[in-house]
Amino acid sequence: MSVCVTGITGLQLYWNYQNYDRTVKAFKHDINEALNVAVDREMDAREQKIITRFKGWLADTSFITITCNVQNRDSATVFTMKDTHPYPGANKGVSFGITDFKEKLHQITPEAKTLFINHMADTTLRHHLKDGVVYFYTQRLGDSLQKIVDKSRLNTATLNKFYKEELLLREVDAPFVIAPAKLTSKNSFLTRTVNAGLQRPHQKDPVFAGFESPDLFFLREMKWLLISSLLLIGITIFCYAYTVKTLLSQQKLAELKNDFVNNMTHELKTPIATINIAAEAIQGFNLSKISSDEYLGIIRQQAGNLANLVDQILKNVISEQENIRLNIAAVNTGQLINRIITDYKPQSDAVGVSINCEIADTELTAMADESLLKNAIGNLLDNAIKYGGAGSVINVSQTAENGNIIISVADNGPGIPQQYQAKVFDRFFRVPSGDIHNVKGYGLGLSYAKSIVERHNGTLSLISNAGNGTEFIISIPLIYHEASTGTVVGG
Repeated sequence: MSVCVTGITGLQLYWNYQNYDRTVKAFKHDINEALNVAVDREMDAREQKIITRFKGWLADTSFITITCNVQNRDSATVFTMKDTHPYPGANKGVSFGITDFKEKLHQITPEAKTLFINHMADTTLRHHLKDGVVYFYTQRLGDSLQKIVDKSRLNTATLNKFYKEELLLREVDAPFVIAPAKLTSKNSFLTRTVNAGLQRPHQKDPVFAGFESPDLFFLREMKWLLISSLLLIGITIFCYAYTVKTLLSQQKLAELKNDFVNNMTHELKTPIATINIAAEAIQGFNLSKISSDEYLGIIRQQAGNLANLVDQILKNVISEQENIRLNIAAVNTGQLINRIITDYKPQSDAVGVSINCEIADTELTAMADESLLKNAIGNLLDNAIKYGGAGSVINVSQTAENGNIIISVADNGPGIPQQYQAKVFDRFFRVPSGDIHNVKGYGLGLSYAKSIVERHNGTLSLISNAGNGTEFIISIPLIYHEASTGTVVGG
């Protein structure tokens, strides 16, 4: 069983480790991928601003002049773009045609100019910016374009926004800091560095992000899975521990039963042997009436011992069979206690034990099986007589308290050591005394008494200190109290 528990626990831990490893790897991949995409989006935003400025320059006739004609071999429309006020000795501008433009124009029209500007900005310039180069279409236009590209730098606020959006698309909800902003000790995990320069790889504008440890992300994301896994491990260990405890209890019970059987075998052999010897003497010898009566007395005495032993065993069987129907009737517990004390007087007198009875109210009544309740109280009194020792005093009392009848049987004997008090109600258990036959018994009386009291919806408890005696307390429901006037109170 321990191998199974170890295997289940190990499997859970291995599964959790594998899940942790996969989660951390996915986390690292996603945050780097998200940063690449976010940087590209931020660069696109900056490039779009440059393209918008570029369109404004092309539309400004005081800055750039755009013309067209069909004076070429193919008679196709050719556009010419040049500085309105060129530098001395500068180039004359650039001329080219647009493949998709089929109309033949001898001079530029507003529509054609707009088409040319959009083509130059959205196609040509965008392509060059993506390649990280600044092309000088004209000298003045190139100078202006170079200046604005050189001044363009990463917008951290925009990148933060885009990066957060990309992380959420990948189901990564973790706090981060965009470097070169100030990092803290919490941002212990860094992404790969990405170049955000528009003219990369020549222009350097490095950026990276700092996160909390992936372990914290894993714990936050997988907490319910981890809790359920740890709970399963805990339940497995608990079940294993409970099973081991049960097995140990069963082993202990088996040992107690073996002791009981050994003790019982000894107790059975003695009266049986004595009865056989007495019977053989009566049968084999011509005895006088006095001798015969003496041997018959021995036989009756040993037969009584056997009957008592059988009675103890039957009591134990009855206590285990909770489905046996109780013969419930109104029982005057005060009168019942007096009868029990009278029944045990010869036994107490024989060992010099005094029994004091204090019943303040003799008219307390309970609904009970009189025979079984008598046996339960009698067992407590029998224990007190046997274990109290010669010259001890037993006090029996009855009171009413909080709707219950409280019956106490207390002695001033040696008491029960603290370490054994929780076990005295276990079947077959006897407090060790160094000699198992010092006081006759089978470890069934208290277990039987407790079972009977509980079947009457009551409780049986004890108070004891080693060397200061023992008190057993029965509490069973009080049905009603008959006062001397005959008035019924309670119920």
